[in-house]
Amino acid sequence: MASVNKVIIVGNLGNDPEMRTMPNGEAVANISVATTESWTDKMSGERREITEWHRIVFYRRQAEVVGQYLRKGSQVYVEGRLRTRKWQDQNGQDRYTTEIQGDVLQMLGSRNAQQGNGYGNDQNQGWGQQSAPSNNYNQGGMNDGYAQNQSYNAPKAQPQQAKPAPQAEPTLNNFDDDIPF
Repeated sequence: MASVNKVIIVGNLGNDPEMRTMPNGEAVANISVATTESWTDKMSGERREITEWHRIVFYRRQAEVVGQYLRKGSQVYVEGRLRTRKWQDQNGQDRYTTEIQGDVLQMLGSRNAQQGNGYGNDQNQGWGQQSAPSNNYNQGGMNDGYAQNQSYNAPKAQPQQAKPAPQAEPTLNNFDDDIPF
């Protein structure tokens, strides 16, 4: 039976990215993203809210992009998978951490909100473009906890095409077949 390990998160960064470098010189970025669920309590009629925090790690080029463009408050869309890794604390005790390994990153919100303090509310323009396509940074494959294959897909400008004039629909009363039903 096939299994699926996929996570999709849309939320805001709780702090600036934590940047590190692997021994081979490649970048690693850790971010903490908050997702908030709100509802109205049926019993009391009060508005309730709960915030969940998600630890997400990016490698290589994606990590560089995260470190360069994201700041506390930045809104992001992340696709990834859950990974549990083992590490030892200062006392030599084995510890386990479950985090999301980011595969796809899309920066949401406006460019000004991303570059400023991260709290801007201008959602009409996406990174300086009217149609608001997001930047897609895709990365896949795994080897010893590090991604193998990587591609960088920047948004491509799409020329506006003139829409063809609507044509009259053909009449559908010409049934000349022998279908028995």
